[in-house]
Order: sequence, then C-alpha cells, then structure tokens
Amino acid sequence: MVENSLEPSDNQSSLATSQTCALSGSQQDRVELQTLDPNITHQDWIGRDANVVWHGFTQMHHYKDNNPVIASRGAGRYIFDVDGNKYLDAISSLWVVTLGHALSELNKALFDQANRISHATMLGNGCDTTVRLAELLSELVPVNDPKFLFASDGASAVEQALKIAFQYWKNIDIEGHDKFIALKGAYHGDTVGAMSVSDSGFYGDTFNPLKFETIFCEDLYEMADYIRDCPDGLAGAIVEPLVQAASGIQLNDSLGLLSLSSACNQMSIPLIVDEIATGFGRTGSLFASQEAGIRPDIMCLGKAMTGGYLPMSATVVSARIANSFLGPDLSKRTLFHGHTFGGNALAAAVAIEHLKLFDSYNVLANVKERSIQLHDALETIARQRPVVKEVRTKGLFAGIELNCDEFGDPLLARKVCAKSIEYGVILRSIGSTVTTVPILTSSQDEIDRIAWTIGDAIDQIVNQG
Repeated sequence: MVENSLEPSDNQSSLATSQTCALSGSQQDRVELQTLDPNITHQDWIGRDANVVWHGFTQMHHYKDNNPVIASRGAGRYIFDVDGNKYLDAISSLWVVTLGHALSELNKALFDQANRISHATMLGNGCDTTVRLAELLSELVPVNDPKFLFASDGASAVEQALKIAFQYWKNIDIEGHDKFIALKGAYHGDTVGAMSVSDSGFYGDTFNPLKFETIFCEDLYEMADYIRDCPDGLAGAIVEPLVQAASGIQLNDSLGLLSLSSACNQMSIPLIVDEIATGFGRTGSLFASQEAGIRPDIMCLGKAMTGGYLPMSATVVSARIANSFLGPDLSKRTLFHGHTFGGNALAAAVAIEHLKLFDSYNVLANVKERSIQLHDALETIARQRPVVKEVRTKGLFAGIELNCDEFGDPLLARKVCAKSIEYGVILRSIGSTVTTVPILTSSQDEIDRIAWTIGDAIDQIVNQG
C-alpha cells in the first residue's frame, strides 16, 4: 500500500505576511499560510473572482452560491484556501493530479529544465527534452510504432486526431470518408471538432450549426455492427475506453472494446481511443486500452500527463496512419496543423519525471487496492440510502448517481458537493451524479474519509429537504 503522506513544504517563497489560520473540521489542522494581506478573507476573494473571472461550465450568476474554494497552496493530497482551510482533493483537481501537489521531485524537474530552456518550437525544429519524452512514451503506449503530435489540452489532442483520420483517407486517394462514429453520452472536448463527436447534452443545441455529422450508438457492440455493415463514409471511430468520465462515470466493458477494435481492423476504419481522462493510471492500468487488450490506430493523451503541473497533451499515431502523410516537402500530404506550445520543454521535463515516479511510488498497486476499498465503501453507502440510485466505479473513478427526480430537486448532487466543502473534502457533481476521482497515492484513511463525507453530506441535504 502506498501511503506517501505528504505535508506542506517549508520552502515556499514568502509573499508578504504570515498568519496562522484555523482549518476545517479539526483544531489540530493548522497551517502557516503566506498571504499578501491577512485582512483579505476567503469571501473577499470569491467576490473578486466573480468580478473578473469567467469559469467554464459554470453559471456565473450562481457562482458564489456553490461554496467555491479559492486555492492558494497545495501539499500532497491536500489544497489550502486563502484563509488556510485544508481540503482533501477528492477530484484530483479535475482528474489531472496523480501523485500529489507540490512534489519535490517534480518541482526539481521543472526548475532544472527552466535553467536550461523553457520552450523551443516543435514546428519544423525540435527539443531534446521533448524527444526524450516521446521515446519514453513510445515504450509504454499500446500503439504500433507510435508518432507523437504534442499539444496543450485534451480537446486539442482530439481535434488533431479527427483531422488526421480525415486526411488519412485523402492521402490514400479514397474520397467520401467524412463522418465519425461515437458513443451516446460521450464527451471529447469543447473545440468544434471535439464537440461534434460529443453528446449534445453537454452543450444543448446552441452549437449544433457548427458541428459536422457524427453517428451516435447506444453501446460498443452497436458501433461495431454499424462499422461492419456500413463502413462507407466513415473517417474514423472514437471512444473513451472503460470509462466515459464526464458523462457521470458511465462504464463500458473490455469485450465491447475488443469487438469495436476488431470491426475497425476488419474494415480498415481508424480507431481513435480518447485516454485523456483514463490515461496514466486512473483505471488501474497505465492506459485503459492495455486492460482492454486493444491497440488503437490513434490515441489521445492529456490531463494527467504531467501529474497536474502543466498543460500538455499528445495525439499518438500508428505508423499505418502516419506513413500516409509522407510525401514531397510541403505537399498536400503534409499535416498543416500545429500548436505554438506543443511539446513545451518545461511540461516535457515534468512528464518524464512523473513517469519515473510511477514505479518508485508503486502507484498502480495502490490504485488497485484503494479502488476495491472505494467501491465497497460506496456500495455500503448506497444500500443504506434509498436516494442513491446507482454507484459506478472503475479504478479510482467513482460516480454516485442520486435519484433527483424522486427527491424533487434537480440540484441535489450539486448541493451535496457544496456541503462536502464544509467537511473539508472537494467533490464535483455532474448532473445527478456526485463524482470522486481521488489522487492515485491516496491512503486508506483518506478513501474512508471521502466515502464517509459523501454519505454524511447526502444525509444532511436530504434531511434538510
């Protein structure tokens, strides 16, 4: 079992004045918080935030009503707000933090690289640190003879994948392959292409005029059947393996993925696997595709690539697809696509050290152990509370779906997550589902605390209702 209990480091730069603040839940939890002005409170910061910042997927009219945390510092699995209150980061800061906040090894990797070079363009040139990262990843990803096209965020990695799959058919002189096939409930990002292969429920119908045609199927087996029966016109298939995270931790199975992969191989349709959320240990394997036993043509990586330090993503392309882009210099076979900060040297250095720490921290073993504990604890909560409709877990992904209709409150899950802040635990709601995605090095006690908080917060909200 990995404990790796990390405490706030004492080497933080002094900002101005030091104050000692009482923390949520227990008088024993106290932290020396460095702050610019001890007279500015958490509520002051929320007001300042609401005045100037527009938060994604957030109705700003109600932003201040939902008990937002204004983070100022992190250590291990914990976040400290501007008042010094301590919170267990039970959503891995939206699924990006793997090993913990403010790790000395990752800090050093970032500092050492900054002393060498912070960024060198990858458009027509290279950087030794980025090359070393690609070489390391090439030994780990389940993609044949992989090539890496780097970007900054997951949606950009998906956008690249869609354009590559589309142009692949052009490069082999086959016209008419301009549609994609995906799963209902899928979420692949917020750029126009990524939205087009995502379920419209995430955006309503506002952006429908911008989208291209996508065929949506109920499950993986329906996708496989469609590909075998109607491959003409398909540019590619895209799927999140094992877990559709943003749709409320919806699960799919390995056999279905094998069926889909087999159909794509049989009909020569590029299979795009979106591992932006599932990659880097979340499901118990380094990549979910490995657990399912598939080798996609294109894989999208992001989120946890640098352990939550810097934005970095990559589109991993097999030789079968990448070789079709080879031709005369600046010919039409060239992929005319690239991002300014793609392959950023600072991010690459941290990503390299992050991968090395997976072994030394024995991360995957801890994920497997803690995932069983989390599943069992949440199932116990569900059995004791009729308002819980379903519990879905895979690795250290968990969704607790609440029966909002029966309870008569569509904001039930949102209120449970706001209540959890009072217990010093950060959760996130997706529709009617309370989600927790703990940091991969979480301890047994921390998993117990997450489960207890969810159960108690549900009771508090239901009893108030």
